Amino acid sequence: MTRRMGAAALSLAGILLSAYLFLYKHGAIGTLACGDGGCETVQLSQYSAFLGVDVALIGILGYAVLLGVSLLGLQPGWQGRRSVGTLLAVLAGVGVGFAAYLTYLELYVIHAICRWCVASAVIVTLIFVLALLDRRRSVQL
Repeated sequence: MTRRMGAAALSLAGILLSAYLFLYKHGAIGTLACGDGGCETVQLSQYSAFLGVDVALIGILGYAVLLGVSLLGLQPGWQGRRSVGTLLAVLAGVGVGFAAYLTYLELYVIHAICRWCVASAVIVTLIFVLALLDRRRSVQL
């Protein structure tokens, strides 16, 4: 149960981080607290949209789904179900794959690193690890 709470907390952090990047991209906030300009370069590149959808919006929606699944898994009728851990692991795994793709673009195509994007990649990876550990615990019980 603590793993699902951790996944929920990390998902909420991911939503807030993605919302911050989304608000910057759409002019609702002035500058990004990044330090070296890499964040602006990445956020304003042609790769900041995937299939026409803003990557930060994909992050908001993706983390919201992860939050919803994590919170569902905390409900009394769902706490012992292995399916919640499996679903969380699959969804977070997709997020890790997408983050890896975006990191590749940053390193080898855009040639700039966004610290906030790296933080998001770490968050989704931690959610994935927690989901795998939760699933493993469910199997042992």
